[in-house]
Amino acid sequence: MQWLNHAFEVVVLEWGLQLLQGALVTLQIAAGAFAIGMAIGVLVAMVKLSGPRPLIRLADLYTTLCRAIPELLLILLLYYAGSDLINFVLARFGQEPAEINGFFAAVVVLGIVQGAYAGEIIRGAIQAIPSGHIEAARAFGCRRTLILRRIILPEMLPYAIGGLSNLWLVLIKDSALISIVGYSELLFTTKQAAGSTREYLLFYLSVSALYLLITLLSNLLFSRIDHHIARWMPAH
Repeated sequence: MQWLNHAFEVVVLEWGLQLLQGALVTLQIAAGAFAIGMAIGVLVAMVKLSGPRPLIRLADLYTTLCRAIPELLLILLLYYAGSDLINFVLARFGQEPAEINGFFAAVVVLGIVQGAYAGEIIRGAIQAIPSGHIEAARAFGCRRTLILRRIILPEMLPYAIGGLSNLWLVLIKDSALISIVGYSELLFTTKQAAGSTREYLLFYLSVSALYLLITLLSNLLFSRIDHHIARWMPAH
């Protein structure tokens, strides 16, 4: 009982607000990266399915590299190399070096990494759509953008939702990798709290419980989405 009171005082009363702020930043990073990853994934999937050969090879190279290189190493490469590239371009135009916003960099880097996985998920989901639906739209003279917006994206979603939900959960955990470049999200805040109080086990168990809570709530949300879009699927 005394240990529980101590844990409540240290974790909740002293560091609770900072941990909740870190969790909110983690969710913001994950949401932004998920949106970017989805946009990249749709583009990569469409290129692989119906793009010109040079673009198909470029998309294959992108997905192969992102899936082959460890994500931590890829984040470091994209973060530092991207910063150097931006400052090099600015220097060529006679501008002062820019300080890269940590939040923006985290979102973009994770979005680029997740886009490779999203592209393969979406490509498989599009291939599961009955080809006659797309052919019928083309026969009616629908533009490619209209086919994409009214047929491909809505019909591929039931096939892709399982993979995309897993991708979201992986992204929640991958957001912790951003702490390696010094940005203050949930894990980085936890390290600061543990180092300040010397209560390492207490804080790491607490943050594990917080990640578990985020995962359970995410599972509940995606299960509701899955149940909602399942109404569109034909009954067997």
